[in-house]
Amino acid sequence: MAEDLHIITGTKEEQYLEIIPQIQGLLEGENDLIANLGNITAALKEQFKWWWMGFYLVRENELVLGPFQGPVACTRIKKGRGVCGSAWAKEQTLIVADVEQFPGHIACSSFSKSEIVVPVFFENKVIGVLDADSEYLNHYDETDQKYLEQILSLIPAESFKQI
Repeated sequence: MAEDLHIITGTKEEQYLEIIPQIQGLLEGENDLIANLGNITAALKEQFKWWWMGFYLVRENELVLGPFQGPVACTRIKKGRGVCGSAWAKEQTLIVADVEQFPGHIACSSFSKSEIVVPVFFENKVIGVLDADSEYLNHYDETDQKYLEQILSLIPAESFKQI
């Protein structure tokens, strides 16, 4: 697939339904994890114009910053700390309408107001998290969860063997 995206406007669901096949095309035949995560972050950031979009990967006992789009970010996050570390520890997607109300929130940017963090699983184990931040309160919902989880399922399993 050409590395051009067709960006559309419309409902959130319409936008996901348009971008998912394009992400799938970017991932097809590519088994390099960093390349795949980089293209996912770029495609989602371009489509949705989120404040920050990226991945953290489990390295020993902490999450380490991986491919991302947006301003500089926290480099390392302990398990159970902040939204990302909590999603890792709980092994579930977390949607936070107002990060200021989340106990232990790690403020990498004062512009971040809401967040969604989706665990990345390989062989029934969390190997990383997808993190999206918005400068708007209550920006993410179950629609985002549904489609972001679907996007993560598109990553070729061979990619994860590099971890």
